[in-house]
Amino acid sequence: MITEQQEKTALAPHGFDLSVTSGLQRYSAQHGELTLTSVFQPVFSLSHMRAIGYEGLLRAHDALDRPVSPIDVFGEAARVGEVLQVDRLAQGLHLENFSLLGAEREWLFLNVHPGTLIEPYHAAALLANLNRLGLPPRRIVLEVLEADATDLDALAHAVDAFRERGFLIALDDFGAGHVDIGRVWQLNPDIVKLDRIMLMHAAHRADMAATLPALVSLLHEAGKLVLIEGVETEQEAQLALSCNADFVQGFFFARPAPGLADSSHAQVIIAEATDRFREQTEARERGTASRLAPYIRAFERAAERLGAGETLEEVCWNFLALDHAARCFLLDANGRQAGRNVVLRVDRAEQGARFLPLDDAQGANWLRRPYFRAALVAPGRVHVTSPYLSINEALPCVTLSMAVQVGDRLCVLCGDVDWLAELLA
Repeated sequence: MITEQQEKTALAPHGFDLSVTSGLQRYSAQHGELTLTSVFQPVFSLSHMRAIGYEGLLRAHDALDRPVSPIDVFGEAARVGEVLQVDRLAQGLHLENFSLLGAEREWLFLNVHPGTLIEPYHAAALLANLNRLGLPPRRIVLEVLEADATDLDALAHAVDAFRERGFLIALDDFGAGHVDIGRVWQLNPDIVKLDRIMLMHAAHRADMAATLPALVSLLHEAGKLVLIEGVETEQEAQLALSCNADFVQGFFFARPAPGLADSSHAQVIIAEATDRFREQTEARERGTASRLAPYIRAFERAAERLGAGETLEEVCWNFLALDHAARCFLLDANGRQAGRNVVLRVDRAEQGARFLPLDDAQGANWLRRPYFRAALVAPGRVHVTSPYLSINEALPCVTLSMAVQVGDRLCVLCGDVDWLAELLA
């Protein structure tokens, strides 16, 4: 627990030097032979099309004015046991320089070592700095990245205490190393930052590109805002848009700089990327509708014949004769499958043999499936699901469904289409 006296006394004289470069005032500090200062990388809201925050980043130069990587600065500090002191120095610099920017409502994203949050003296120094500069905690997003030796219970307790004071909490580098979904539950952040490595994988692998929106959706359902960092290319910007991320940062939108972002330039960049996303989405939807059209026509005809009294096996042949049609099946009004799957293609046998325990679906209950519920809501209309993983073969598919009156019973006719094959067609 941080006492009032600790908060008043923990801030040591900072010894920062104020200089003016290109008309911009900013503080620097000496650490051994290194000169340290701050730059700020904007964090943009894709919906607001403007910067809603700035991440403070350390910049270091040696005695000959050669740049030194921040990784090397903190690496050397860790080697000599001074990592918390350097972390505190960097925080102080970022706070001082942020106070000079003139940002009126934007957040400061501040990287903090777990020890800064856990140890009362260092936490008090952070609070004292804010108090002296007149920055309320609600303006600060503490970016937390667990260290190898972090006591997670102690860190979670400290994070709760800072949140109660009004700070926002971000979990940094999600998806890199061992920072996983379990940390989201333990630390309960307000914002989750997806590491650039996830974007890089998604840019080169279709399965990862399809997974990223689901991950963002999962985090949203858990009550977390999502920030994708390291966006450097047009393709990566489109991925961020397509997965419904809330915030982005990266060279594509703006590079780190000593001052505020050029708001007009940022708005143009985001607006142009959004327009391209809309065009690509509309083109993809037209292509999807075109590919599905023959399946829908065949499926409508099958439903019509089923309602007229023909058997399931008789009505499905035209649908199943299409290249990527997988199976037909019939559900009762409670979602229970009547009879086995109707399958035409013999080339499915080898794949199906690997999932033989799932082959007989007679009596299976598909009540939970969206295609069943959608069909009942609007009978007589073909409904098409979004692509999902079929339980039959663990392959992507879409399901067509329609509620049909068969005699005195309401049934739901269903047909699966292999979607990965459709996408590659």
